[in-house]
Amino acid sequence: MQKVSLYTELEYAFLFTLRKVNSINTAGFKPFFEDLPIDPYVKGEYRSRRLSRFKVSGDKLVKLPHGYLLQSGKYNPLLGDIKREFAELDDALIQLAIFKNMIFAFYDSCKLHPETEIGVHQIRITCSPNNLGHPAPEGIHRDGSDFIGIFFVDRDNIQGGETHLYTAKKEKPVFNKVLQPGEIILVNDREFFHFATPIKPQNSGIGNMDVFVITSPSLISDF
Repeated sequence: MQKVSLYTELEYAFLFTLRKVNSINTAGFKPFFEDLPIDPYVKGEYRSRRLSRFKVSGDKLVKLPHGYLLQSGKYNPLLGDIKREFAELDDALIQLAIFKNMIFAFYDSCKLHPETEIGVHQIRITCSPNNLGHPAPEGIHRDGSDFIGIFFVDRDNIQGGETHLYTAKKEKPVFNKVLQPGEIILVNDREFFHFATPIKPQNSGIGNMDVFVITSPSLISDF
């Protein structure tokens, strides 16, 4: 069933903003990135991922039934029109106050409607001396949602991974920054394309980039 938009044109005037969420100590998230399952839908085994969906009810965060991720090929030329299923976020992670603070930072800043579904993607990108990690293997793209948030958790032994925003694919980026732990960029997905540059290790060994990507609507459909 097609999901109905719950936003007004005034709310769509929101473009993008970068902020630091001071109420979050990202160290509390780090243990939950150590056991992420490999994303089976991209080649190279450099991306690991979990996914769940929620809605806000008053001051509570309500977890919704699991489902599959489905994006149109119009937005995702690499994996569009493919039903993708991922393991859900760890229950212990969802119970953390810092997790709730992160979702409410997104919800409040984007002025979301209370009934809107929110998808939360927990993602680790890994690189090694012989293999780059690609945060955006689909290239410069939109997600096909209304709003997205990229919350940065950690950079461990990496260089690269710069976040870019574009008003058109063939134009120069209007925003480019290496996000730091605790920063979140909130983007009107109807107005901007986004991308993140590949990562490689700063020194010998493995490097990791840990992020939460938050979307509204969730882009998750029932089984």
